[in-house]
Amino acid sequence: MRRDRGIAVSRPSAQRSAEAASGDAGRLSRRALTLGVLASASLAAPALSAASLRRPTQTPILTMSGKIGVFNEGSTARFDREMLEGIGMASFTTNTPWYDGPVTFEGPLMAKLMELVEAQGQIVTAVALNDYVTEIPVEDFRRYGVLLALKRDGAYMPVRDKGPLFIVYPYDTDPELRHRRFYSRSAWQVARLIVS
Repeated sequence: MRRDRGIAVSRPSAQRSAEAASGDAGRLSRRALTLGVLASASLAAPALSAASLRRPTQTPILTMSGKIGVFNEGSTARFDREMLEGIGMASFTTNTPWYDGPVTFEGPLMAKLMELVEAQGQIVTAVALNDYVTEIPVEDFRRYGVLLALKRDGAYMPVRDKGPLFIVYPYDTDPELRHRRFYSRSAWQVARLIVS
């Protein structure tokens, strides 16, 4: 597991295997190793590659539409929990205005989700189950390491507790993030993402 800006990102098992098998990774350039790992990972998980986004086998909890290039149902990309977890889980611990004390959130990085569906827009409109709507600049996802959290403190979040999906920023990593502007972008009970 590596840490970047306080965000823990789980490495795919293919990457861990490649590192162990390489023995003396110093003989390989970092780029060659990375390319090999990416190739191995893409072969190991074709169901989540951009070329073949499978249809959900469980109840879908997220629908994406708009300026995306990968679909699995009409002009939308629908995801169940297993599909979202398959993107790769990241986590961070942060204070929020909604909970007392630090909370650990876990879920796929929004930037990875945008890559998976080949999003081409600049804005994502998040629509919650209760019809709350907020607009989020796509650049936030990479800049701040924003999560589409599935879990809080190790447990899946039910609808009554901001689940099943909660867009969360790592508020403690940058004083700029502890502002109403970013809190309003942090939608919970997310059901749809529209890229424009």
